[in-house]
Amino acid sequence: MSIVNIMPLLPLQADITAMQWTKNETSTDAIIFVIGVVVIIAVLIIINSIRKKNPMMSGDISRKSTSSSSGGRSSSVTGQRLFSGFAFRRLAKNIGLDHDQTKMFEFVLRSDSVADPERSIKNPELLDRHFRRAYRIIDQSSSTDEEAQERLALLFSTRNLLENVSGSGLASTRQLQENTTTVLHVGKEKYNTAIISSKGENLAVERPENALGSPINIPRGNKLNIVVFTKNNKGFSFESRVLGYSTTQGLPSMLLAHSSQLKMLSHRRFRRKQSVIACMFFFVYVEGSGKKQRLIVDKRRLTGNIMDISVGGCSIKTTAPVAGGARLKIEFTQGDITAAALGQGLRTNRTGINTIIHIKFLRAAVRTMNTINAYVYDYAYE
Repeated sequence: MSIVNIMPLLPLQADITAMQWTKNETSTDAIIFVIGVVVIIAVLIIINSIRKKNPMMSGDISRKSTSSSSGGRSSSVTGQRLFSGFAFRRLAKNIGLDHDQTKMFEFVLRSDSVADPERSIKNPELLDRHFRRAYRIIDQSSSTDEEAQERLALLFSTRNLLENVSGSGLASTRQLQENTTTVLHVGKEKYNTAIISSKGENLAVERPENALGSPINIPRGNKLNIVVFTKNNKGFSFESRVLGYSTTQGLPSMLLAHSSQLKMLSHRRFRRKQSVIACMFFFVYVEGSGKKQRLIVDKRRLTGNIMDISVGGCSIKTTAPVAGGARLKIEFTQGDITAAALGQGLRTNRTGINTIIHIKFLRAAVRTMNTINAYVYDYAYE
């Protein structure tokens, strides 16, 4: 906003003898002049006050920055009007956000100067950009750690609810991104791999390995059933065939035929991320019954690697024998935070000397859930 300075214009010289005003005329003109100045000043003050309250007024759009003490945020508006509050609340209600989640989602969008919420909701990468920015603002601006954890928990509950309404279907395997989780079904065997590249004539995936870590050789021409899970937590299956083997981007790869016949699977409730995180776990036993029931953590420490994780649970590869249904306390370190959760094994799979335990989380601290979500969504930063 330009600042208008009102300065009286004073002549360098004046011949007062040439002025033939009468006393009454002089008084009347002076009063009119003063009133005019007062009116102009009042109008300028009102306009300036309105612009401070509403940064969307024309003339301020490209320059005005807005800030909020509740979020400690500052965003540059780049020439577009922000979204309508009424239309946004109707959209949030249709999605299923509650009152607090709606307020958080509005904070997320306004923090990144979003003009079209519907466009962002349909684009998982764009949506994550908005949420990542809000994550950092909350982490840096919260007055206490407890406040930060509460706000981050609300942020992630909002993002998780939006997970199943964002993104669109895949029309072809050529649209798959690098590092997309891939499961190859070969007869009764399953092999976890990842996509190296979907460009070109072939779909290149990491060459599958057996339980001992040795690459397996699936004959050329063999048909495979393949399942992929995209970043926005959507699963698709398709059929392909082995075209050969090569080295892609410096990695040993298996080349598969592209497909345009992808079938969508049911959604997972939470986004899951493939990983290799060293962990410790302990058997947990229930002692007593009723109100006197308590959990006893065994002192014997077992080790393994978390192979995938979400806030709903994880899979652990270990050489320790673990039966399905066992209750476990899982501990792992992510960054400078040591996280712990109580879980229960849903099922186990034997692969050579290793056991894969599929675990559902039963209980975890808010900080642990926020840590897992920040890791899964790649919101954490150095």
